[in-house]
Amino acid sequence: MAKIQMITPLVEMDGDEMTRILWKMIKDELILPFVDLKSEYYDLGLKYRDETGDKVTVESANATKRLGVAVKCATITPNAARVKEYDLKEMWKSPNGTIRAILDGTVFRKPILVKGIEPNVRTWKKPITIARHAYGDIYKNTEMIIDKPGKVELVYTDNEGNEKRSLIHEFKSAGIAQGVHNLDSSIESFARACFEYALNQKEDLWFATKDTISKKYDHTFKDIFEEIYDSEYKEKFEKAGITYFYTLIDDAVARVMKSEGGFIWACKNYDGDVMSDMLSSAFGSLAMMTSVLVSPDGCYEYEAAHGTVQRHYYKYLKGEPTSSNSVATIFAWSGALRKRGELDALPDLIDFANRLEKATIDTIESGKMTGDLGAMSTLDNIKVLNSEEFIHEIAKHLQ
Repeated sequence: MAKIQMITPLVEMDGDEMTRILWKMIKDELILPFVDLKSEYYDLGLKYRDETGDKVTVESANATKRLGVAVKCATITPNAARVKEYDLKEMWKSPNGTIRAILDGTVFRKPILVKGIEPNVRTWKKPITIARHAYGDIYKNTEMIIDKPGKVELVYTDNEGNEKRSLIHEFKSAGIAQGVHNLDSSIESFARACFEYALNQKEDLWFATKDTISKKYDHTFKDIFEEIYDSEYKEKFEKAGITYFYTLIDDAVARVMKSEGGFIWACKNYDGDVMSDMLSSAFGSLAMMTSVLVSPDGCYEYEAAHGTVQRHYYKYLKGEPTSSNSVATIFAWSGALRKRGELDALPDLIDFANRLEKATIDTIESGKMTGDLGAMSTLDNIKVLNSEEFIHEIAKHLQ
């Protein structure tokens, strides 16, 4: 069978631990036999990031801006234990954070629904997509330990040397302080990405902050969203038959728990980080959630929403069998290939991406799945497969 041809390469970002092992299996069995894959390869494994002083992460992000589409494997964000384990030069920043900042992107995370994996919230019938602002807040914070009495101030000095000061707190004893920031331009990009994505998906858009408490920081988010919606998107939304809805973050949580789903929920950076994990777990598994970073200028980076599956990797190194769920990583590949096909007008590549996803879902719905899904499935005659067997089975369905 002739392989499906590509025109423009996509950016391939390799990763760490068990997901790196799955990455190669997916390529070898589910991609390369069917697609004449063209990609620019960047090794974002922790060892190579350390060797390059993390320049490879910046290079991969810039390549994504140039080529328009990337697919990324899960990577390690090192803590003190990882610095020691890998003998790192320093505690490198999150690769995802670096890529998000360079692309000025918004992260959209959506659960993959299959028969037999029932959401823990009984009212949920459709996926809920989290749109996470991917800049600023505590991810770009400055922190300080206060070890004795004194005052902490927020000070702004303009280019002419004029100062504004606001007292944060007058400490009578030890404590902690934190400063965060954001940019109007980034919030504007976030808003437009959310509105465009909602139009593309033909789904309602919710946005939530805590502007009643944060009357300047959060209120600025609310105001920018409203201004852009009213001036640029209101008529488009009405024509598409979808709505934009703003509420407080605590009200949004209450509404989400009683909804049937089928909408996009836009959140600030930290809220989106937390709520996406809550939704993925409640829908079934973090390994069953897609993640795509969308930039304002139309670049796309696809990845799994989960981490590197460290525990399974240590078992793998000992030669012990693992049953790692590769679904979200497979869908990262299918998403990137589909988008490449859409941008380059390659219907065969789009069709292959759709078939790859269908083969994956059909495998699970036939009762063959990894251990995490087997433990929660309501299907009869379940057969739990190890990591390799599961990908083999998907390959059979695909062929």
